[in-house]
Amino acid sequence: MRASRDPHGVPDLLGLSGRRYLVTGVLNDDSIAWHTARALQEAGAEVLLTGFGRTRRITEAAASGLPFPADVLELDVTRPEDLAALTKELERRWGAVDGVVHAIAAAPPSALGGNFLSAPAESAALALRTTAFSLHSLTTALAPLLREGGGAGAARGSVVGLDFDSSGAWPGYDWLGVGKATLGAVCRYLALYLGHSGIRVNLVAAGPVETVAGRAVSTFDRIADRWEQEAPLGWSRADPARLVGPVLFLLSDLAAAVTGEIVHADGGMHAVRMGVNAVGELPGKTLQQEIVPPEGS
Repeated sequence: MRASRDPHGVPDLLGLSGRRYLVTGVLNDDSIAWHTARALQEAGAEVLLTGFGRTRRITEAAASGLPFPADVLELDVTRPEDLAALTKELERRWGAVDGVVHAIAAAPPSALGGNFLSAPAESAALALRTTAFSLHSLTTALAPLLREGGGAGAARGSVVGLDFDSSGAWPGYDWLGVGKATLGAVCRYLALYLGHSGIRVNLVAAGPVETVAGRAVSTFDRIADRWEQEAPLGWSRADPARLVGPVLFLLSDLAAAVTGEIVHADGGMHAVRMGVNAVGELPGKTLQQEIVPPEGS
């Protein structure tokens, strides 16, 4: 069976051609969301972006740099009226949505940078609402359109959120880290309650990359340094494009049986406790010695 191709000659191995995707969280062309939008377009999909307030102009500038300039729709995910207007506009334009990329996270300075113990309740609540509850708000608002997503024989709509490993506490990440831990729980509950509609909800837990959101964390360089020194597969904080593959997989029908999952795209750091530097060269040398074939073989 040959892979289909989009009109521009790019092999559509994931079956994304002709589909319609909403991508949130694009601020500039260094973001994971922007690289995802570009890859979707290159695969022949239609893409719309979202932005809001004063930062919308920045998103529009980034949108103009895509292979095909994309429209930017207004969305402050904490405003119910914006969610209602977005749903109405997507229904008018497309009638149905095949997938959504949730790349939204924010916390006020009072909830970051070592302020975990002193953060006021309002700051913690804003971090949780923007980072975690926004996945619930966006997904439930678009659920009627996602139920209609997918062509004949295809899976229904897919929602993919961007995450960061929350299995432990990261210095300086504070209430944003708590928000990411909550994001995982929200993902699982959405998978539970929307599965009967065929809507899949998953997360990609990325390693640290140079983005606007990442730079808001005062300890970003220390965390990224550790990743680059110790990740089993290696790591580069300056390469957000390498994270696009897992997102596209989860958006595609190849992941039709996957929901409520967190796919770690972090060079393997989530799976180790001390990193490759703690291993040294001895195990590798010992292994080579052990596999020398016996005499006469």
